[in-house]
Amino acid sequence: MMRRLPIVPTVIVLLAVATMIGLGFWQLQRKGQKEHLLARYAAALTDPAPVAFPVAGDGTAVLYRRAAFDCRVEPGLWDSVAGRNAAGEGGYVHIAHCQAPGGLPALVQLGWSPDPHPPQWDGGRVSGRIAPFHKITRLVADPPLAGLAANAAPDPSDIPNNHLAYAVQWFLFAGVALVIYALALRRRAKGAAAVVTSAPSR
Repeated sequence: MMRRLPIVPTVIVLLAVATMIGLGFWQLQRKGQKEHLLARYAAALTDPAPVAFPVAGDGTAVLYRRAAFDCRVEPGLWDSVAGRNAAGEGGYVHIAHCQAPGGLPALVQLGWSPDPHPPQWDGGRVSGRIAPFHKITRLVADPPLAGLAANAAPDPSDIPNNHLAYAVQWFLFAGVALVIYALALRRRAKGAAAVVTSAPSR
């Protein structure tokens, strides 16, 4: 006769497994959403119509579109961060903080150099492509300015889409949890059987 399963541990394990399976399906859903987003970004690369810059929020609707902007540099506000030039060489890209109407953040990536120190640039007209920068956007100058080398072109394929791998991991976690719990139940049943067998008869 099959022994009764321990109720509380079984419920906990089943809830955990259901959660992991749910997370796996959620990652599959995210995979589809990311693929749709990347396809939209790829289409934006071929759209020559310019859009306004800067933009509020994360700028998702206009990423990888062309734009132009008159930058009034905020003195002393520069970001020089690791980046690559159009030839794929490592170095620094130099990003100016510009004044913009309404107080919106307006970052302009002027170009690339091997020198981490920002260039001398007093502002002016910038034409380029909008790209993500942390949780906001930047305008990547094309052509470059301030005597800098050409930036690496913003490429949506640099955005990772590893949701399928995450989904597989969650499904594997769920399967492993069930196997481990089944083995624990089997060991528990064997232990109980051994106790009954070794008990003295009256």
